[in-house]
Amino acid sequence: MNAGLTVVIGASAGGIPSLLDLVASLPPDLDASLFVVQHVSPNYRSALPELLNKNGPFRAVHPTDGDRIALRTIYVAPPDHHMLIDGDQVLVKRGPKENRFRPSIDALFRSAGYSHGQRVIGIVLSGALDDGTSGLWSVKRLGGVTVVQTPAEAEFDGMPLSALEQVDIDHCVPARAIGKLLKTLAEQHSTASVDMPEDDPDRRRAGLETRIAEDADAFQKGIMEAGKLTPFTCPSCHGVLVQIDEGSISRYRCHTGHAYSRTALLSEIVQKVEETYWIAMRSLEEAAMLLDHTADSLGRIGKPEQAEWFRSEAKAAESESRELRDNLLRRRQFSGSNLFGREGG
Repeated sequence: MNAGLTVVIGASAGGIPSLLDLVASLPPDLDASLFVVQHVSPNYRSALPELLNKNGPFRAVHPTDGDRIALRTIYVAPPDHHMLIDGDQVLVKRGPKENRFRPSIDALFRSAGYSHGQRVIGIVLSGALDDGTSGLWSVKRLGGVTVVQTPAEAEFDGMPLSALEQVDIDHCVPARAIGKLLKTLAEQHSTASVDMPEDDPDRRRAGLETRIAEDADAFQKGIMEAGKLTPFTCPSCHGVLVQIDEGSISRYRCHTGHAYSRTALLSEIVQKVEETYWIAMRSLEEAAMLLDHTADSLGRIGKPEQAEWFRSEAKAAESESRELRDNLLRRRQFSGSNLFGREGG
Protein backbone atom coordinates (compact mmCIF):
# COMPACT_ATOMS: atom_id res chain seq x y z
CA MET A 1 0.00 0.00 0.00
CA ASN A 2 1.07 3.60 -0.67
CA ALA A 3 2.90 4.65 2.51
CA GLY A 4 2.91 8.39 1.88
CA LEU A 5 0.76 10.96 3.59
CA THR A 6 -2.96 11.08 2.92
CA VAL A 7 -3.88 14.77 2.63
CA VAL A 8 -7.61 15.54 2.59
CA ILE A 9 -8.70 19.07 1.74
CA GLY A 10 -12.12 20.70 2.03
CA ALA A 11 -13.21 24.01 0.53
CA SER A 12 -16.43 25.79 -0.32
CA ALA A 13 -17.21 29.46 -1.04
CA GLY A 14 -14.02 31.29 -2.04
CA GLY A 15 -12.11 28.02 -1.97
CA ILE A 16 -10.71 27.89 -5.50
CA PRO A 17 -8.15 30.72 -5.06
CA SER A 18 -7.06 29.06 -1.81
CA LEU A 19 -6.73 25.69 -3.55
CA LEU A 20 -4.65 27.23 -6.34
CA ASP A 21 -2.31 28.84 -3.77
CA LEU A 22 -2.00 25.56 -1.89
CA VAL A 23 -1.27 23.48 -5.00
CA ALA A 24 1.28 26.00 -6.26
CA SER A 25 3.15 25.65 -2.95
CA LEU A 26 3.51 21.84 -3.12
CA PRO A 27 7.08 20.49 -3.26
CA PRO A 28 7.44 18.27 -6.37
CA ASP A 29 8.99 15.46 -4.29
CA LEU A 30 6.32 15.40 -1.58
CA ASP A 31 5.39 11.80 -0.66
CA ALA A 32 1.66 12.33 -0.44
CA SER A 33 -1.65 11.76 -2.18
CA LEU A 34 -4.13 14.63 -2.05
CA PHE A 35 -7.93 14.42 -2.01
CA VAL A 36 -10.01 17.55 -2.61
CA VAL A 37 -13.69 18.25 -2.00
CA GLN A 38 -14.76 21.63 -3.36
CA HIS A 39 -18.48 22.33 -3.19
CA VAL A 40 -19.71 22.78 -6.78
CA SER A 41 -23.03 22.69 -8.58
CA PRO A 42 -24.22 19.12 -9.23
CA ASN A 43 -25.45 20.10 -12.68
CA TYR A 44 -22.23 21.14 -14.38
CA ARG A 45 -18.91 19.55 -15.24
CA SER A 46 -16.13 20.67 -12.90
CA ALA A 47 -13.00 22.17 -14.50
CA LEU A 48 -11.12 22.08 -11.19
CA PRO A 49 -8.69 19.27 -12.15
CA GLU A 50 -7.57 21.27 -15.20
CA LEU A 51 -7.06 24.37 -13.06
CA LEU A 52 -5.01 22.47 -10.49
CA ASN A 53 -2.95 20.77 -13.22
CA LYS A 54 -1.91 24.18 -14.55
CA ASN A 55 -1.01 25.54 -11.13
CA GLY A 56 1.16 22.92 -9.44
CA PRO A 57 3.51 19.96 -9.85
CA PHE A 58 1.01 17.14 -9.26
CA ARG A 59 -1.43 15.53 -11.70
CA ALA A 60 -5.06 16.27 -10.79
CA VAL A 61 -7.94 13.99 -11.84
CA HIS A 62 -11.55 13.13 -11.16
CA PRO A 63 -11.26 9.52 -9.89
CA THR A 64 -13.53 6.67 -10.86
CA ASP A 65 -14.88 4.24 -8.31
CA GLY A 66 -12.19 1.75 -7.28
CA ASP A 67 -9.13 3.62 -8.57
CA ARG A 68 -5.89 2.70 -6.82
CA ILE A 69 -4.34 5.55 -4.87
CA ALA A 70 -1.12 6.88 -6.39
CA LEU A 71 1.51 9.16 -4.87
CA ARG A 72 1.75 12.78 -6.05
CA THR A 73 -1.74 12.73 -7.47
CA ILE A 74 -4.60 15.08 -6.60
CA TYR A 75 -8.02 13.40 -6.58
CA VAL A 76 -10.89 15.85 -6.99
CA ALA A 77 -14.40 14.74 -6.02
CA PRO A 78 -16.70 14.71 -9.07
CA PRO A 79 -19.87 16.82 -8.87
CA ASP A 80 -22.79 15.19 -7.02
CA HIS A 81 -20.64 12.27 -5.77
CA HIS A 82 -19.03 11.57 -2.43
CA MET A 83 -15.33 10.75 -2.63
CA LEU A 84 -14.19 8.29 0.04
CA ILE A 85 -11.00 6.44 0.93
CA ASP A 86 -10.98 2.69 1.50
CA GLY A 87 -7.51 1.26 2.07
CA ASP A 88 -5.56 1.78 -1.16
CA GLN A 89 -8.66 2.63 -3.19
CA VAL A 90 -10.70 5.73 -3.95
CA LEU A 91 -14.46 5.23 -3.82
CA VAL A 92 -16.86 7.45 -5.77
CA LYS A 93 -20.43 7.04 -4.52
CA ARG A 94 -23.84 8.75 -4.55
CA GLY A 95 -24.78 8.11 -0.93
CA PRO A 96 -27.01 10.47 1.09
CA LYS A 97 -26.06 14.13 1.33
CA GLU A 98 -24.25 15.52 4.36
CA ASN A 99 -24.79 19.16 5.37
CA ARG A 100 -26.89 19.47 2.19
CA PHE A 101 -23.86 18.66 0.02
CA ARG A 102 -22.67 15.82 -2.15
CA PRO A 103 -19.67 15.63 -2.21
CA SER A 104 -19.26 16.14 1.52
CA ILE A 105 -16.04 17.29 3.15
CA ASP A 106 -16.95 15.52 6.39
CA ALA A 107 -17.57 12.21 4.61
CA LEU A 108 -14.14 12.31 2.92
CA PHE A 109 -12.31 13.29 6.12
CA ARG A 110 -14.11 10.66 8.18
CA SER A 111 -13.29 7.89 5.69
CA ALA A 112 -9.63 8.96 5.59
CA GLY A 113 -9.32 8.96 9.36
CA TYR A 114 -10.98 5.57 9.62
CA SER A 115 -8.85 4.01 6.89
CA HIS A 116 -5.43 5.70 7.30
CA GLY A 117 -5.37 7.04 10.87
CA GLN A 118 -2.00 8.60 11.70
CA ARG A 119 -1.09 9.09 8.04
CA VAL A 120 -3.87 11.64 7.51
CA ILE A 121 -3.58 15.42 7.35
CA GLY A 122 -6.93 17.19 7.21
CA ILE A 123 -7.06 20.74 5.81
CA VAL A 124 -10.02 23.14 5.83
CA LEU A 125 -9.87 26.15 3.51
CA SER A 126 -12.22 29.04 2.72
CA GLY A 127 -15.94 28.37 3.04
CA ALA A 128 -19.13 29.36 4.82
CA LEU A 129 -20.89 27.66 7.75
CA ASP A 130 -19.22 24.54 9.15
CA ASP A 131 -18.78 21.64 6.72
CA GLY A 132 -15.43 20.04 7.54
CA THR A 133 -15.55 20.67 11.30
CA SER A 134 -16.86 17.22 12.20
CA GLY A 135 -14.51 15.64 9.67
CA LEU A 136 -11.51 17.39 11.18
CA TRP A 137 -12.61 16.23 14.62
CA SER A 138 -12.55 12.64 13.33
CA VAL A 139 -9.14 13.10 11.71
CA LYS A 140 -7.75 14.38 15.02
CA ARG A 141 -9.50 11.75 17.14
CA LEU A 142 -8.19 8.94 14.90
CA GLY A 143 -4.57 10.07 15.11
CA GLY A 144 -4.14 12.52 12.23
CA VAL A 145 -3.01 16.14 11.96
CA THR A 146 -5.41 19.09 11.59
CA VAL A 147 -4.76 22.25 9.58
CA VAL A 148 -6.90 25.29 8.76
CA GLN A 149 -6.30 28.24 6.48
CA THR A 150 -5.70 31.49 8.37
CA PRO A 151 -9.24 32.91 8.61
CA ALA A 152 -8.08 36.49 7.94
CA GLU A 153 -6.85 35.55 4.45
CA ALA A 154 -9.77 33.27 3.56
CA GLU A 155 -12.37 34.88 1.32
CA PHE A 156 -15.04 33.26 3.52
CA ASP A 157 -13.86 32.56 7.06
CA GLY A 158 -16.85 30.54 8.32
CA MET A 159 -15.39 27.05 7.86
CA PRO A 160 -11.91 27.87 9.25
CA LEU A 161 -13.40 29.71 12.24
CA SER A 162 -15.84 26.88 12.98
CA ALA A 163 -12.99 24.37 12.98
CA LEU A 164 -10.82 26.56 15.20
CA GLU A 165 -13.66 27.02 17.67
CA GLN A 166 -14.60 23.35 17.98
CA VAL A 167 -11.56 21.21 17.12
CA ASP A 168 -8.03 20.99 18.51
CA ILE A 169 -6.24 22.43 15.47
CA ASP A 170 -2.53 21.70 15.08
CA HIS A 171 -1.65 24.36 12.48
CA CYS A 172 -3.28 27.58 11.26
CA VAL A 173 -1.40 28.93 8.24
CA PRO A 174 -1.96 30.83 4.97
CA ALA A 175 -2.86 28.63 1.99
CA ARG A 176 0.41 29.46 0.22
CA ALA A 177 2.39 28.13 3.23
CA ILE A 178 0.66 24.74 3.38
CA GLY A 179 3.04 23.06 0.90
CA LYS A 180 6.05 23.84 3.09
CA LEU A 181 4.14 22.62 6.15
CA LEU A 182 3.28 19.35 4.40
CA LYS A 183 6.93 18.80 3.54
CA THR A 184 7.86 19.25 7.20
CA LEU A 185 5.10 16.91 8.34
CA ALA A 186 6.14 14.30 5.78
CA GLU A 187 9.69 14.37 7.12
CA GLN A 188 8.35 13.85 10.65
CA HIS A 189 5.87 11.20 9.58
CA SER A 190 6.05 7.66 10.98
CA THR A 191 4.79 4.75 8.90
CA ALA A 192 3.60 2.94 12.03
CA SER A 193 0.15 1.37 11.92
CA VAL A 194 -2.83 3.06 13.52
CA ASP A 195 -2.65 2.63 17.28
CA MET A 196 -6.37 3.12 17.91
CA PRO A 197 -8.05 -0.23 18.58
CA GLU A 198 -10.75 -1.47 16.23
CA ASP A 199 -13.36 -1.47 18.99
CA ASP A 200 -12.89 2.21 19.90
CA PRO A 201 -16.45 3.67 19.73
CA ASP A 202 -15.42 6.76 17.72
CA ARG A 203 -13.54 4.61 15.21
CA ARG A 204 -16.47 2.20 14.93
CA ARG A 205 -18.84 5.09 14.27
CA ALA A 206 -16.50 6.57 11.66
CA GLY A 207 -16.56 3.21 9.87
CA LEU A 208 -20.35 3.01 10.13
CA GLU A 209 -20.86 6.50 8.71
CA THR A 210 -18.36 5.86 5.92
CA ARG A 211 -20.37 2.79 4.88
CA ILE A 212 -23.57 4.88 4.98
CA ALA A 213 -21.94 7.46 2.68
CA GLU A 214 -21.19 4.62 0.27
CA ASP A 215 -24.65 3.13 -0.15
CA ALA A 216 -27.11 4.63 2.39
CA ASP A 217 -29.11 1.87 4.18
CA ALA A 218 -28.39 3.66 7.46
CA PHE A 219 -31.18 1.98 9.42
CA GLN A 220 -30.03 -1.55 8.60
CA LYS A 221 -26.44 -0.59 9.38
CA GLY A 222 -27.44 0.48 12.91
CA ILE A 223 -27.43 4.27 12.85
CA MET A 224 -30.22 4.42 15.44
CA GLU A 225 -27.77 3.06 18.03
CA ALA A 226 -25.03 5.58 17.12
CA GLY A 227 -26.56 8.40 19.18
CA LYS A 228 -29.63 9.48 21.06
CA LEU A 229 -33.05 9.90 19.48
CA THR A 230 -34.29 13.49 19.14
CA PRO A 231 -37.72 15.06 18.60
CA PHE A 232 -36.42 16.53 15.32
CA THR A 233 -37.09 15.21 11.84
CA CYS A 234 -34.95 15.27 8.71
CA PRO A 235 -35.84 18.22 6.44
CA SER A 236 -35.05 16.08 3.38
CA CYS A 237 -37.06 12.91 4.07
CA HIS A 238 -38.84 13.61 7.42
CA GLY A 239 -37.17 10.62 9.07
CA VAL A 240 -36.35 10.77 12.77
CA LEU A 241 -32.94 12.28 13.60
CA VAL A 242 -30.31 10.80 15.92
CA GLN A 243 -27.99 13.23 17.72
CA ILE A 244 -24.30 12.34 17.53
CA ASP A 245 -21.93 14.12 19.93
CA GLU A 246 -18.23 14.59 19.14
CA GLY A 247 -16.54 16.58 21.87
CA SER A 248 -18.30 19.97 21.80
CA ILE A 249 -19.85 19.20 18.39
CA SER A 250 -23.44 17.99 18.08
CA ARG A 251 -24.71 16.81 14.71
CA TYR A 252 -27.62 14.78 13.40
CA ARG A 253 -28.30 11.85 11.06
CA CYS A 254 -31.59 10.30 9.99
CA HIS A 255 -32.37 6.63 9.50
CA THR A 256 -32.18 6.97 5.71
CA GLY A 257 -28.69 8.49 5.98
CA HIS A 258 -28.94 12.27 5.53
CA ALA A 259 -26.59 14.08 7.90
CA TYR A 260 -26.52 17.63 9.27
CA SER A 261 -24.38 19.71 11.53
CA ARG A 262 -26.43 21.84 13.92
CA THR A 263 -25.80 24.86 11.69
CA ALA A 264 -26.76 23.03 8.49
CA LEU A 265 -29.93 21.66 10.12
CA LEU A 266 -31.01 25.13 11.23
CA SER A 267 -30.26 26.53 7.79
CA GLU A 268 -32.28 23.80 6.08
CA ILE A 269 -35.22 24.33 8.45
CA VAL A 270 -35.13 28.06 7.67
CA GLN A 271 -35.27 27.26 3.97
CA LYS A 272 -38.21 24.90 4.49
CA VAL A 273 -40.06 27.61 6.44
CA GLU A 274 -39.72 30.00 3.50
CA GLU A 275 -40.79 27.31 1.02
CA THR A 276 -43.87 26.62 3.14
CA TYR A 277 -44.82 30.32 3.05
CA TRP A 278 -44.58 30.39 -0.75
CA ILE A 279 -46.62 27.19 -1.09
CA ALA A 280 -49.34 28.59 1.20
CA MET A 281 -49.40 31.86 -0.78
CA ARG A 282 -49.75 29.98 -4.07
CA SER A 283 -52.55 27.82 -2.67
CA LEU A 284 -54.48 30.85 -1.41
CA GLU A 285 -54.08 32.60 -4.76
CA GLU A 286 -55.34 29.51 -6.59
CA ALA A 287 -58.29 29.34 -4.21
CA ALA A 288 -59.09 33.03 -4.85
CA MET A 289 -59.02 32.47 -8.62
CA LEU A 290 -61.31 29.44 -8.36
CA LEU A 291 -63.73 31.29 -6.07
CA ASP A 292 -63.84 34.24 -8.50
CA HIS A 293 -64.40 31.88 -11.42
CA THR A 294 -67.25 30.20 -9.55
CA ALA A 295 -68.79 33.61 -8.72
CA ASP A 296 -68.71 34.57 -12.40
CA SER A 297 -70.40 31.31 -13.35
CA LEU A 298 -73.13 31.80 -10.75
CA GLY A 299 -73.70 35.37 -11.90
CA ARG A 300 -74.20 34.24 -15.48
CA ILE A 301 -76.93 31.77 -14.48
CA GLY A 302 -78.86 34.30 -12.38
CA LYS A 303 -77.72 33.51 -8.84
CA PRO A 304 -76.33 36.86 -7.64
CA GLU A 305 -76.54 36.18 -3.90
CA GLN A 306 -74.49 33.00 -4.17
CA ALA A 307 -72.10 34.74 -6.55
CA GLU A 308 -71.55 37.54 -4.05
CA TRP A 309 -70.78 35.01 -1.28
CA PHE A 310 -68.09 33.31 -3.44
CA ARG A 311 -66.66 36.72 -4.39
CA SER A 312 -66.35 37.71 -0.72
CA GLU A 313 -64.56 34.42 0.01
CA ALA A 314 -62.19 35.14 -2.90
CA LYS A 315 -61.36 38.54 -1.39
CA ALA A 316 -60.70 36.88 2.00
CA ALA A 317 -58.29 34.40 0.37
CA GLU A 318 -56.52 37.25 -1.44
CA SER A 319 -56.21 39.14 1.85
CA GLU A 320 -54.70 36.11 3.60
CA SER A 321 -52.24 35.67 0.74
CA ARG A 322 -51.14 39.31 1.03
CA GLU A 323 -50.70 38.93 4.79
CA LEU A 324 -48.48 35.90 4.26
CA ARG A 325 -46.41 37.76 1.67
CA ASP A 326 -46.00 40.77 3.94
CA ASN A 327 -45.01 38.53 6.83
CA LEU A 328 -42.47 36.71 4.66
CA LEU A 329 -40.93 40.01 3.55
CA ARG A 330 -40.76 41.22 7.15
CA ARG A 331 -38.97 38.01 8.13
CA ARG A 332 -36.30 38.20 5.43
CA GLN A 333 -33.67 38.59 8.13
CA PHE A 334 -34.54 35.03 9.25
CA SER A 335 -32.21 33.50 6.66
CA GLY A 336 -29.26 31.15 6.83
CA SER A 337 -26.50 33.72 6.42
CA ASN A 338 -27.96 36.20 8.92
CA LEU A 339 -28.94 33.47 11.35
CA PHE A 340 -25.31 32.39 11.71
CA GLY A 341 -23.69 35.79 11.28
CA ARG A 342 -21.80 34.85 8.11
CA GLU A 343 -22.48 35.07 4.41
CA GLY A 344 -23.69 31.79 2.95
CA GLY A 345 -22.33 29.76 0.05
